[in-house]
Amino acid sequence: MRICCFAFLCFGEKEEDSVATCNLCYFYCRNKEGSYMRESLLGNAIEDMDDNDSELGFWANFHNGGGSGSGLGLRVDGERADEEETNEMFDLDGESSKKSEDFLLWLNDVKTRGAADGASGSQELKVDVNLNLGLGGEPSSSTAMVATGRDSSDRDSQNKRPKVHSFSLDWGTQFENEFHYLRPHHDKFDDGDLPDSTIGGDDATNNIDANKMDNMEVRMDLTDDLLHMVFSFLEHIDLCRAARVCRQWRDASSHEDFWRYLNFENCYISVQQFEDMCHRYPNATAVNIYGTPAIHPLVMKAISSLRNLEVLTLGKGQLGETFFQALTDCHMLKSLTINDATLGNGIQETPIYHDRLRDLQIVKCRVVRISIRCPQLETLSLKRSSMPHAVLNCPLLRELDIASCHKLSDAAIRSAVTSCPLLESLDMSNCSCVSDETLQGIAQHCVHLRILDASYCPNISLESVRLNMLTVLKLHSCEGITSASMVAIASSSLLEVLELDNCSLLTSVSLDLQRLKNIRLVHCRKFIDLNLRSSVLSSITVSNCPSLQRISITSNALKKLVLQKQESLTTLALQCHSLQEVDLTECESLTNAICEVFGSGGGCPMLRSLVLDSCERLTTVSFQSTSLVSLSLGGCRAITSLELKCPYLEHVSLDGCDHLESASFSPVGLKSLNMGICPKLNVLYVEAPLMVSLELKGCGVLSKAFIYCPLLTTLDASFCSQLQDDFLSATASSCPLIESLVLMSCPSVGPDGLSSLRCLLSLTYLDLSYTFLVNLQPVFDSCLYLKVLKLQACKYLSDTSLEPLYKGNALPALCELDLSYGMLCQSAIEELLAGCRHLTHVSLNGCVNMHDLDWGFHRSGLSDVNSSHELFGGSSGENLLLHEHEPNRLLQNLNCVGCPNIKKVVIPPTARCLHLSSLNLSLSSNLKEVDISCCNLLFLNLSNCNSLEILKLDCPRLTSLFLQSCSIDEEAVETAITHCNVLETLDVRFCPKISPLSMSTLRLACPSLKRIFSSLATT
Repeated sequence: MRICCFAFLCFGEKEEDSVATCNLCYFYCRNKEGSYMRESLLGNAIEDMDDNDSELGFWANFHNGGGSGSGLGLRVDGERADEEETNEMFDLDGESSKKSEDFLLWLNDVKTRGAADGASGSQELKVDVNLNLGLGGEPSSSTAMVATGRDSSDRDSQNKRPKVHSFSLDWGTQFENEFHYLRPHHDKFDDGDLPDSTIGGDDATNNIDANKMDNMEVRMDLTDDLLHMVFSFLEHIDLCRAARVCRQWRDASSHEDFWRYLNFENCYISVQQFEDMCHRYPNATAVNIYGTPAIHPLVMKAISSLRNLEVLTLGKGQLGETFFQALTDCHMLKSLTINDATLGNGIQETPIYHDRLRDLQIVKCRVVRISIRCPQLETLSLKRSSMPHAVLNCPLLRELDIASCHKLSDAAIRSAVTSCPLLESLDMSNCSCVSDETLQGIAQHCVHLRILDASYCPNISLESVRLNMLTVLKLHSCEGITSASMVAIASSSLLEVLELDNCSLLTSVSLDLQRLKNIRLVHCRKFIDLNLRSSVLSSITVSNCPSLQRISITSNALKKLVLQKQESLTTLALQCHSLQEVDLTECESLTNAICEVFGSGGGCPMLRSLVLDSCERLTTVSFQSTSLVSLSLGGCRAITSLELKCPYLEHVSLDGCDHLESASFSPVGLKSLNMGICPKLNVLYVEAPLMVSLELKGCGVLSKAFIYCPLLTTLDASFCSQLQDDFLSATASSCPLIESLVLMSCPSVGPDGLSSLRCLLSLTYLDLSYTFLVNLQPVFDSCLYLKVLKLQACKYLSDTSLEPLYKGNALPALCELDLSYGMLCQSAIEELLAGCRHLTHVSLNGCVNMHDLDWGFHRSGLSDVNSSHELFGGSSGENLLLHEHEPNRLLQNLNCVGCPNIKKVVIPPTARCLHLSSLNLSLSSNLKEVDISCCNLLFLNLSNCNSLEILKLDCPRLTSLFLQSCSIDEEAVETAITHCNVLETLDVRFCPKISPLSMSTLRLACPSLKRIFSSLATT
């Protein structure tokens, strides 16, 4: 017999008629004869639900899809909405106790049935799930499904609501801890014995009674505290949506903790709705009704209903006098923000009186006259408000913002500001009427002022003003600020931040302020001279000052200096012992003297990065530094000589140094260096103990080079036509670890230089393409471990030059050989391919003397062994047997692109090309016949073989075949691909004899095809 317990959690969708949770438990019992469902009613009866709750109760009859008839029983645990109904929940003393007794009787009946069926024996799989949806901790222990006295154990720790029992999964670690699979057993099983889920094996079949049914119970502890924590992360709109789920969620989402801040910004809400919200949440402390249709009646309701209101935000409308009168009754108010509103009746003065208000923001408002008397006010903003006069009586005010109050007169500003003796921050930017007289009054009465923003005040000059108490001074676009103003600024000994952007008449700045940390000078068109002395100066921003010529900076804290696009800058003096980064990009007037500033004797001993890009007047650059790590000279086209003695230099950029003729890097910490971008380089000296890669590609006039790099592994000297054998010999001696050497188009390298390569015991890659070599014996004797040899376009090599490879066993480790565009004859190529079976990659591109590629055993020229055997009368059968005993070729990749005279390619199984995977014969215009039998060939390219007529393929692993622009007919292609069982890609574009409409025929011939490229369509 099998007993399975299922539970479902059901929710209603209607807010008013929702049930908190609904626990449905099904007991499904199966025996040998059939199956049936037994009803067990545990918990409150369904009849206890009132009419509203019954609308949201969710239960129905389920039907088994096949087999014998079945019945379904379910349990509904509904939470009551009313408090008295909640107190009656889970009371098992009444009808539910009787239900429990019925359930025990049913268990006994199951036991009797199981005893009758026990002889047949059946495998059983038991699952026990005990999951707790509580917050972390250990899983809650199971409680009895049928037990008396569940009144206290079925409630959470706060005794707020009954616990909900449901088949809900906690996907945390508790799932793994509480989910047990008991192994099946074949012992006689008594239906009356239910297994203990925590014990496996034979011990699982223990007697249980009603008190042990907790092992089969599934619980879900969804407490109010858990919901409260989850809902605390939701916005108001999400809380409203959550309230529609069920009654419990509705109650949880309406908790006053979530509605302390009533935010109706830019929302349409009627006065009645707002009043209801205020009555529902009388303890709300913050209200935002900015942008609502009628702010005045709404704010009056808020003031009268919410006695704990602390923060009020409103705007976009008309606020009458009654609002400001009622404001005094809002005793707890601490912050008031009015934005974009019209205040008062437009005739009389608008008073704002409040004893506890601390923050007042009146932004972009229209008012005739305003009077503010708030003894506790600390922050006040009248920014962008239109008012001709303002009276302030705020003795504790510390921050005042009157920016862009264009109608305020100079006298009004002076009167308002000087009435605040404790003022610390003042923003009066864009107040065009402010004069030096007002600043003098501020200096006398506001002795605690630390921050002053007087930007865009054209009438101030500071010539007769002393603001000794300031730490921050901003004077953007002040036309009256000149070099004479610096005297007043220099007296501000506490000044830390100074901003002088767009001061068009300012010509020079000379300041000795020991506390100055930050200075900005941007777009000062007439600015010429900058002299700064400050031990704590850490940031300097100087940009777009086209007339700036001289800079002198002394600072122990400055770490980064950016002076980009200072076209007139000629003199730079720095005494900055902590300076690490300097960027002088496009300072076109800098001369060679800049090298002394950043050298060892300069004032920047900690400099690590220097950027001198596009400094076009630099001609001779010489740096000697023990700290420099990165140097960029990109675009310095006038440099002809470069000398670097920087042992820790790791990066150097010389892009665009087209006229560099002499370069010395001794010593440097470079790991790689590219000098190929310096086509006029003539002399090179490199001493880099850590360098591993050096590129000289394209240094066509380089004639003298000394390279001392003991760790160098890669050297590319392509197209260095002036380098001779002495350079190669010296380099091989000083760089013994070279693994890759490229000498392409180095015609001056001869046998003596190649013989010196015997010092390079690690050399595996050698490129001698486009050289005038005649004899390769020095290479065979010196490069014993060579793996890759490139001899492209070495047209002076004779047919016997490569005989040591296939007759003398030279270069035994050679894997890749490139003889493209050479002049070797047909027989030399055949003998090479026949004798060098260890080669894996061979390139014969553009070999005009190669006529056929026929590896059939009947050809006498392929093997000396085969020829000698036939010479002594060996039969053809013996000859075939001889081929079977020959070693396999290791060839994997063969390229014969653009061989104009090749006509036939035959690779039979006797060629033993078991490893050949790629064959490229494209652009061989005279190729007519291809017959290939290679068991591992994957890629075959015959594109642009215009004369191709015969194609025979026995390549079971071929996946890609390219026949683009071939004259082969459709029947030949169909026959060829019939035996290619895994072919996926076929390219027959521009094949005149193959119709795009016959692609289906090709697919039938080779069902494995996935992609066919034709002339008119891609399928």
